[in-house]
Amino acid sequence: MLALRILEITFPIFSIVGIGLVYGYFFRPDMALPNRINMHVFIPALLFSVLIDKAGEADLFGHLALGIALVILLSGLISLPLAKGFNIDFKTLSPPIMFGNAGNLGLPLMVLAFGEEALPFAVVVFIVCNFFHVTIGSYLLDKQAHILKAFSSPMLLATFFALSLNYFGIQVNEMVLQPISMLGNICVPLMLFALGVRLIDTDFSAWRIGLLAGVMAPLSGITIYFLITPWLDLSRTQEGVLFLFAILPPAVMNYMFAEHFDQEPDRVASMVLFGNALAILTIPLALTYALPRFA
Repeated sequence: MLALRILEITFPIFSIVGIGLVYGYFFRPDMALPNRINMHVFIPALLFSVLIDKAGEADLFGHLALGIALVILLSGLISLPLAKGFNIDFKTLSPPIMFGNAGNLGLPLMVLAFGEEALPFAVVVFIVCNFFHVTIGSYLLDKQAHILKAFSSPMLLATFFALSLNYFGIQVNEMVLQPISMLGNICVPLMLFALGVRLIDTDFSAWRIGLLAGVMAPLSGITIYFLITPWLDLSRTQEGVLFLFAILPPAVMNYMFAEHFDQEPDRVASMVLFGNALAILTIPLALTYALPRFA
């Protein structure tokens, strides 16, 4: 039954987010350190452990990576007239529409929807989205930003290291790989929990702009998806992964970047939080379309 399958996929995700929301409401934890550890240790461990095993698969980064890039870049183009029409600084509106929540929601959603075979593709989504975010996203907010620093981030270093080992045929001992995999398994539930904690800070005074970005992020992504997929050579699972990426709400990292570059962080926080709250509606709708076609 389709409704039961959607519940099986969404319940683990939203229940962990809900636990984070409740815990955050009562205890107000400072998630800065856990988030930093996740970015520097747990996520790189997941990327390395998956890629060291799957990087040799044909077309892992090919047309799927191209589709992800097109969704991101064309969403940015769509946001420009939208920002002008609503009298919003494009540097405030464009990043939340361009960069979806490929980590907190994307990774667990894609794996729960399409099974473990979707994990390497979900990792590719996360890598490509993160790479564009720390390069183009930084440049959008500050043209003096040191884009080359992106290549020294632990996530990209883990990616390049795994791909290099795979390319040269160097095997990683299972005894070494197992603790790395165990560390990687921490990252997804921690990201979901952190998202729930973040939701307690929703600023309802900026609900109009938050609602605008929350609706336009998946709407622009899904429009681009239907335009580009006829031109991409994707497997059924890859097409499903790209579809779910297209409907994702704005990434939490958009708020972190806005705060770092002092680009109306309160408005961006509203976009991120309203967008992720709306995912309670958009994700089940997306799964209703995706599961019969791609699962």
